Amino acid sequence: MGLFGRKGNKPSLSGASTHSTVSNGSSRSPAMSMSQSAHSRTSNPLPDITLPKAPDPNLDPVGYLRSIYAVRDRSKLVLEKAKKNQLKHFVVDLDKFADTAGYVVSIIKRDFAPDYSTIPPHGRWQHFEVGGRPRVDQLLASWSTQINAQERTRRLIDLFLVSVLLDAGAGTKWQYRSKESGKIYRRSEGLAIASLEMFKAGLFSSNVAVPHQVDSRGLRRLDVTAVARGLQVTDQNPINGLEGRTELLNRLADALQKQEVFGVEARPGNMLDYLLSHPSTQASSVPIIPVPTLWTVLMDSLGPIWPATRTRINGVSIGDAWPCSQMPSHPDRPWENILPFHKLTQWLAYSLMVPMSKLLNVRFAGVELMTGLPEYRNGGLLIDTGLLTLKDEDTKRGLENFAKNAQLKGQPSMEVVPLFPVDDDVIIEWRAVTVGFLDELLVEVNALLSLRGADALSLAQMLEAGTWKGGRELAEVSRPNTKEPPIMIVSDGTVF
Repeated sequence: MGLFGRKGNKPSLSGASTHSTVSNGSSRSPAMSMSQSAHSRTSNPLPDITLPKAPDPNLDPVGYLRSIYAVRDRSKLVLEKAKKNQLKHFVVDLDKFADTAGYVVSIIKRDFAPDYSTIPPHGRWQHFEVGGRPRVDQLLASWSTQINAQERTRRLIDLFLVSVLLDAGAGTKWQYRSKESGKIYRRSEGLAIASLEMFKAGLFSSNVAVPHQVDSRGLRRLDVTAVARGLQVTDQNPINGLEGRTELLNRLADALQKQEVFGVEARPGNMLDYLLSHPSTQASSVPIIPVPTLWTVLMDSLGPIWPATRTRINGVSIGDAWPCSQMPSHPDRPWENILPFHKLTQWLAYSLMVPMSKLLNVRFAGVELMTGLPEYRNGGLLIDTGLLTLKDEDTKRGLENFAKNAQLKGQPSMEVVPLFPVDDDVIIEWRAVTVGFLDELLVEVNALLSLRGADALSLAQMLEAGTWKGGRELAEVSRPNTKEPPIMIVSDGTVF
């Protein structure tokens, strides 16, 4: 029965390969050297595990641009221009960097001082607990005690993957009323609660006897009407990118047919068995999975779900990667002007690590390769604190876009801000500089908190407790009626 014949049994880790791949050999930024997984504070340090090199872009541009290494490498080029105030679309006031870092520190101190080690890593788990209710723990408690830790983890991977894919920007008008509590939630938390209640109702499962799972047949039967009903979308309660979200789930159904990874049941959660059995997974007292291994599984297995209209190299879709005018351009090296972000894949990787770590004590080597998420909360923080200011010509164009969009049914018409489509050069530059400045902020935030070495915050912790939360709170204060970011993005439901 192959990899998936072990359901119900804990895999034998003693037989896992201890082969080390070739060391990356690339230099790390100060932010990367400080970045550690949160659970490393309360367990033994990871043994030395070398990681694979990034693909050579001159030999394998597709592999390079789809790799986790490329996100930080390419964004650094834009950051270097930002530090010289040479961006095309934004004025950079580096005198405001200290204010930005100070604000992030104030948020972290307010909510977590003095025990910063309690800050969880950024992930979907926390969104399910909005309002202080431990919904994931309650879900786990609702299952029979006969369901072992591995199957519980598979089910959470099922839930988290679908929930993350539904987590693109919902817009300013959409809201969700919980069927369990009657409370209203919006944006990411609203989408989390909606996806959880859809999961519990069996909307994503084809097995009536096991409603709390996701499988290919369950996803394939979804249509816009079913998803709209699940998300409570109406003419009075519109959501951005409804069709895009539905199509994403339908394409996921096809991607799950890769039996090597997802098994004969075609479930996302079966990637757990694949990862634990992977030759690069090492076994000491606990399984250690290299982040590049998880990343490759997500990118290669889920690559077909992204829209075919995205950037392509040699006919291959790169995913969340876009041409940028700030990047080098060479006729023989078309890959050079492309900036990869892979935001949803990174959000998914961050999120899936949490249940694997909590339920099975899986640890991950190379977490420092992950970057900050280039989305509107982290990016909005940089604008609302004055570190970035959109240039006048682009502001005018963005406001004109907003005025046109406001004429469409269900679109916001108050608290006017510049608006651009997701592939606009303004948005690509904004996202790239966001990735770069988040690394810089991590170093400064740890310095201001006097946290060093093993006590230093990881990037995932700063995102969770500081920049993402801070960006949202500034938006609520600056634009209290809509709580929208300082720049709006026309979302297709598959990026933000």
